[in-house]
Amino acid sequence: MASHIVGYPRMGPKRELKFALESFWDKKSTAEDLQKVSADIRSGIWKQMSEAGTKYIPSNTFAHYDQVLDTTAMLGAVPPRYGYTGGEIGLDVYFSMARGNASVPAMEMTKWFDTNYHYIVPELGPEVNFSYASHKAVNEYKEAKALGVDTVPVLVGPVSYLLLSKAAKGVEKSFDLLSLLPKILPVYKEVITELKAAGATWIQLDEPVLVMDLEGHKLQAFTGAYAELESTLSGLNVLVETYFADIPAEAYKTLTSLKGVTAFGFDLVRGTKTLDLVKAGFPEGKYLFAGVVDGRNIWANDFAASLSTLEALEGVVGKDKLVVSTSCSLLHTAVDLVNETKLDDEIKSWMAFAAQKVVEVNALAKALAGQKDEALFSANAAALASRRSSPRVTNEGVQKAAAALKGSDHRRATNVSARLDAQQKKLNLPILPTTTIGSFPQTVELRRVRREYKAKKVSEEDYVKAMKEEIKKVVDLQEELDIDVLVHGEPERNDMVEYFGEQLSGFAFTANGWVQSYGSRCVKPPVIYGDVSRPKAMTVFWSAMAQSMTSRPMKGMLTGPVTILNWSFVRNDQPRHETCYQIALAIKDEVEDLEKGGIGVIQIDEAALREGLPLRKSEHAFYLDWAVHSFRITNCGVQDSTQIHTHMCYSHFNDIIHSIIDMDADVITIENSRSDEKLLSVFREGVKYGAGIGPGVYAIHSPRIPSSEEIADRVNKMLAVLEQNILWVNPDCGLKTRKYTEVKPALKNMVDAAKLIRSQLASAK
Repeated sequence: MASHIVGYPRMGPKRELKFALESFWDKKSTAEDLQKVSADIRSGIWKQMSEAGTKYIPSNTFAHYDQVLDTTAMLGAVPPRYGYTGGEIGLDVYFSMARGNASVPAMEMTKWFDTNYHYIVPELGPEVNFSYASHKAVNEYKEAKALGVDTVPVLVGPVSYLLLSKAAKGVEKSFDLLSLLPKILPVYKEVITELKAAGATWIQLDEPVLVMDLEGHKLQAFTGAYAELESTLSGLNVLVETYFADIPAEAYKTLTSLKGVTAFGFDLVRGTKTLDLVKAGFPEGKYLFAGVVDGRNIWANDFAASLSTLEALEGVVGKDKLVVSTSCSLLHTAVDLVNETKLDDEIKSWMAFAAQKVVEVNALAKALAGQKDEALFSANAAALASRRSSPRVTNEGVQKAAAALKGSDHRRATNVSARLDAQQKKLNLPILPTTTIGSFPQTVELRRVRREYKAKKVSEEDYVKAMKEEIKKVVDLQEELDIDVLVHGEPERNDMVEYFGEQLSGFAFTANGWVQSYGSRCVKPPVIYGDVSRPKAMTVFWSAMAQSMTSRPMKGMLTGPVTILNWSFVRNDQPRHETCYQIALAIKDEVEDLEKGGIGVIQIDEAALREGLPLRKSEHAFYLDWAVHSFRITNCGVQDSTQIHTHMCYSHFNDIIHSIIDMDADVITIENSRSDEKLLSVFREGVKYGAGIGPGVYAIHSPRIPSSEEIADRVNKMLAVLEQNILWVNPDCGLKTRKYTEVKPALKNMVDAAKLIRSQLASAK
């Protein structure tokens, strides 16, 4: 019985790639240094999978930024502003597309389906000249082969690539991206031909958009594309991989009828209904890659349940045509549980990271082949039983409080218009008030102090003193820049979710459970293993300290319940919405304590609300109902004069704008600058928004410093569709990842732009 891994984490066991990338970007190391670290990580991954007995080992899943950008490079689809003139695409052009440079901005970044991973969105149009411009897929296949490992090269499939793209600026919105299939398929043919010549016998084409609700013409594009590729694919075994959800019946029919395809991969963790489709009919003689090991969470597999599923599938497709696989790439989970030396033994026994999931896949494949490891299966059963019966998982008081939420929609007593009037009387802000999103740059020294405090090398007194000095520096800088609503800069926080999880019950924390979010940015998701509550105040001390340093309004900074949920590894033994309501009640306690502590502006970030939206439209309403309700629970008890802000990150918001309005926040700050101001189009189309809104006026995920004229131009575009009395001026995200040498001039230009437009508006009266 064979085993397969869809993809694997790229950062390395100790985030080696992160540090190599940042060193290269800071010009402290060379391209050769970066490539050596990358090669070492890849060889380690291939060796590990090979030694575990994995038959189908992926290559070309490693990326210096993301796999979609790698495909853009492969196709030579570089936007003209980056000055690419042909030939093999180098790191300079590649990273300019991802991060921008001193003269041009980066390409848009958005979420990868419903994960916290991001990709760089291709900008395409009829004038793009596609060419085979990156030989990475072939080079990595050869690299693995030289190490004695025969791999399955992985490519983003041609139809998914186009459907994940956008029309470039200046291209008609009605432009059909699928019309570019005849232009990109010749490049795919070149790549596949080279892979065959290099000795590849299998190839994996990822077509994850097949799990979405696709219209008939989009499904027909798959049929046409694979018919066109059929002769080139001849002689290869071809796996088309899908993941993240059930595949709709029509898409299943299209997929399993594709010409030239040998095997089909399905997510059977999040796509349990797909099982019924397979059992009802699977093409004879084809391979089924059964994704029974969860690639998106850190809980140990239920061997008995998975084996039962696999045995049932074996009866449908045949013993020699069933391959045990992960549900999706392991990119979305942490690397290796072996690195967790401080994790509680009981909780650790309930978990499996990427390295352990490779073992799980192979253990299931061997068991199916009659070589069951009885000791491993017994240990797995014991761990699952321990988790089910552990008193640490259940808190009766929390369960009762969450159950009592039923029957109320938890709205504030008065409407947003009346609240904004009450808040203006208290805050006395100018029109176009300026603010930032929360975090300020985290210096090496700041990180050192925080790290040493955690390691008990710095006393609490010295730690508080250091944080106080940092907060004072941030407050003074904002006053010097003349920003209207201040933040304390969050020096005490390494991560916006981890910080809160550490102070809530029901959470566990890893030392090295890092997961890539984009580029070199890694997050360490908390683990929610039990019922959630707040034992004591979490942020009041720091916010009150910061407010005492200024007469200007100081925002209290919290992470919202939906974001904490979506950016954590969540328990899988109860519905997600029940866990979310528990977190909402804990945040509600904190909001009310901040208000009592004299904080009149409280920001409850819901950066990940859109990210959690199910991939199928039929499931949207239920999710949005409980997600929006959870947010309202957090602030339903505050006074009218307390201003509630929320913030949302990179995503497509236009399709959920009415749910955003239903959140009933007083002010929302939202990403806008890096997505070509798509957000503004929803207001041009007539949606009325009465609360305060701050569409980001410049992108912070790039070192580029925008001029005050550029920012003023953005603000004027906003004023064309938004009332001046509700518009706020702010960056599009927190400033943690930037340097002060970038932040100071950018914020100065932002404030100057706001003042310029205020004076213009005053003169026009």
